[in-house]
Amino acid sequence: MRLLERMRKDWFMIGIVLAIAGAKLEPSIGVNGGPLKPEITVSYIAVATIFFNSGLSLKTEELTSALVHLKLHLFIQIFTLAFFPATIWLFLQLLSITPINEWLLKGLQTVGCMPPPVSSAVILTKAVGGNEAAAIFNSAFGSFLGIVITPLLLLLFLGSSSSVPFTSIFSQLFMTVVVPLIIGQIVRRYIKDWLERKKPPFGAISSSVLLMIIYTTFCDTFSNPNIDLDKFSLVLILVIIFSIQLSFMLLTFIFSTRNNSGFTPADTVAIIFCSTHKSLTLGIPMLKIVFAGHEHLSLISVPLLIYHPAQILLGSVLVPTIKSWMVSRQKKLLQTRGPLANLNNPEGLESLSIKFGH
Repeated sequence: MRLLERMRKDWFMIGIVLAIAGAKLEPSIGVNGGPLKPEITVSYIAVATIFFNSGLSLKTEELTSALVHLKLHLFIQIFTLAFFPATIWLFLQLLSITPINEWLLKGLQTVGCMPPPVSSAVILTKAVGGNEAAAIFNSAFGSFLGIVITPLLLLLFLGSSSSVPFTSIFSQLFMTVVVPLIIGQIVRRYIKDWLERKKPPFGAISSSVLLMIIYTTFCDTFSNPNIDLDKFSLVLILVIIFSIQLSFMLLTFIFSTRNNSGFTPADTVAIIFCSTHKSLTLGIPMLKIVFAGHEHLSLISVPLLIYHPAQILLGSVLVPTIKSWMVSRQKKLLQTRGPLANLNNPEGLESLSIKFGH
């Protein structure tokens, strides 16, 4: 019974393993020109479905309450979309002299270029009891920014597939990402009450479509006899990914807890998760567009496929520790400033556990 519950909870991770295994067993089904016709069903229909779904599910009308905290939002967006990719690029200059597979290293760079995820950072911030409204705002706003900035970062750091011109990449991004997202938001305005009442499984829908994209991506890999992935590189990439996550979480913690930072303990929680988490749901479709036809696309995708479960696993393990720190820090603030004084500042409000709604 526990096994079934565990499988239900982690069905997406299991799905990724099965999708890759299925692609290995019978790659001819999902290759370009095969029965699934991924050049149409994945490149256009699947990607557009994910972003239409994102448009329907993004609660932009609830973000106004978080708009006032401009310093917090700037910190998170600059860290995740500027500092993160630039630091990874510098780190990769050192790793380039190692025997690690060069396409996996390029994949690490793509991880750095990705926007924050819509769900995991919010869920973990909520689990700790942090500033949930700030997490929601930055996840949603980061997703919107990522639609424009992530492809530019990918092209800046890695270039694109030589067979796909720059204008073609952005016209496809516009038609399969921006337009469906806007349509989803427009439709949401008219059926908002129904959506709130029925609560459709947006996450499960996007994840299911994403499995199809992952499957076809690896079908291309396994149908190409020239691609070989050594286990040594894979193990090293796994270690590097966990090290990067822990280092950046520690870095954001240090920056946001300085005496003159102006951030509350609850803000720090949102900063730790939103600044270091990266979106698989938005990332894989974008890689599919920017590197369309690239024979090493699946290898470039591997670090992002590892980073996604790693950030959830690491975040979940650290929830009790971060929660304990936040509670003790809030108690200290109450003791040093007094309950009445705390009512007149944001830190006091957070320490009295007044939280924004989801």
